[in-house]
Amino acid sequence: MPSLDICFTPELLPLYDLRGRVAVVVDILRATSSMVTAFAAGVTHIVPVSELDDCRRLGLEQGHLTAAERDGRQAEGFDLGNSPFGYLDGVVAVRGRAVAITTTNGTTAIHRSLSADAVILGAFLNLEAVAAFLRRTGKDAVVVCAGWKGKFNLEDTVFGGALAELLQADFDVTSSDATLAAHHLWQQAKPDLAGYLLQSSHVRRLNSLEANQDMEFCVRLNEYNLVPIWHDGRLVVAEK
Repeated sequence: MPSLDICFTPELLPLYDLRGRVAVVVDILRATSSMVTAFAAGVTHIVPVSELDDCRRLGLEQGHLTAAERDGRQAEGFDLGNSPFGYLDGVVAVRGRAVAITTTNGTTAIHRSLSADAVILGAFLNLEAVAAFLRRTGKDAVVVCAGWKGKFNLEDTVFGGALAELLQADFDVTSSDATLAAHHLWQQAKPDLAGYLLQSSHVRRLNSLEANQDMEFCVRLNEYNLVPIWHDGRLVVAEK
């Protein structure tokens, strides 16, 4: 039986051997939620980069839309920030376009996970699709929580617990204390996920930026039946 483990922050990745495993990178607020939404809105592929200059260069040299966020705010001079609504509100036409993106936490977590056999993106928005992908793959998996600037955060870990609950019949979700802890948090959160996450420091940070609608959207369950996957230096939608 394959196992599901959870890495609470990319800073702990040196303790995990991702080789032979699937890495499920999750940044609920808001990078992976936004990227899942971008694909649902018709984006062709996404190139996550670490630096603002790299993002800007892809826009200038290859015609990518540019999405950039630092400390929760859209970086100046870029087409989009890190809100899922940027792909839905019609202000920027995204269908059929490629996107270069850089964020405070999520894009870093993706790049740090590339030693895995496969790297996919998870969010509450595509929770069941992620579970189905892992069942089909049948490999050990590690949820890589993007956290906040190297530290633990609540919402990414709760996602790991929700995934563990969906997979408990097919995966070993009891051998890792991290997975057990995440599952316990999910048990507390699931009756009122949005209300539970009001305790989260990042939710409070977003609310201070008047981005509370983003949080409400990012905790919706199973809005989209797709899984972004890393392939040839970019993210695309995995084949079903």
